[in-house]
Amino acid sequence: MKKMAIDEAFLSELESLQTLLKNNVVGMFGGNRRSKNFGSSCEFADYRDYVPGDDITKIDWSVYARFDKLYEKLYFDERQMHTRIYIDASRSMDHGTDTEKAEQAVKLAAAFAYLSACEMDKVSVYAIHGARLDEVISGSVGKDSYLSNVEKLNDIVFDGGAKISEAIVPSQVGRGDGLSVIISDFLTDEDYVQAIDRLCEQRRDVLCLQILSRAEINPQVRGKMHLFDAENSSSDFRKKIDKDVINAYKEALRFVVENVKNACESRGAHYLFVPAYTSPADVFFGKLADLEVVK
Repeated sequence: MKKMAIDEAFLSELESLQTLLKNNVVGMFGGNRRSKNFGSSCEFADYRDYVPGDDITKIDWSVYARFDKLYEKLYFDERQMHTRIYIDASRSMDHGTDTEKAEQAVKLAAAFAYLSACEMDKVSVYAIHGARLDEVISGSVGKDSYLSNVEKLNDIVFDGGAKISEAIVPSQVGRGDGLSVIISDFLTDEDYVQAIDRLCEQRRDVLCLQILSRAEINPQVRGKMHLFDAENSSSDFRKKIDKDVINAYKEALRFVVENVKNACESRGAHYLFVPAYTSPADVFFGKLADLEVVK
């Protein structure tokens, strides 16, 4: 990434975004909120049959008097959520002179982190380099901590490849305690489905953002070209680019996009296609609203 994506102007935009979104966020943000698990808060959730060995102080004796059967009270577990954001830091996210994908990835990561910080969620941001997960921001809580750490996102180096599953699956992802966001172009032969499976199995809210540049969505190249794989210079393509080649490329791209979308939706994860030139405000008020993440 060749310029500062996170600066004072962008942080001002985030503050305006948070103000407009306040009280309109569904499910994915909420600080010390009610989790999917049962715990020891004061708010009653449900009953279940008493099993020998359970805490007898949670038996509802008034219900026993009515039904002559032991039931244990369950309470909602109110605890701090932990938003975890994973950025594909491969070279293809920042290839050539068109760096809009890398900038969009960093800005969206910063936006999700900011909204979580405003709700007192913990926030961690990771850069995926090959099969390695590099922690950029670790367990930040609150706006002051966020503002002290967010510029670290400008220092992410986009290089090499990204093995999303190999990086995420062995890591500590938490269970049922918040949102996981994977930001990538997903233009890879490497597996990413196991990462989605892992996060969903851990009962996390999962959102995959697929970011593509203008040139990838609607390529304008024509004539004789010698193209190289951004992540593997030994892989090249030398051919005359004509209308038939462009149509074949677009069909292949549709196939890739549908595969990522289906992988998410079939597992209960959210998927969002994000052109790199879309503003964060349009992403949150338009595309995420369509998913009913915000309304």
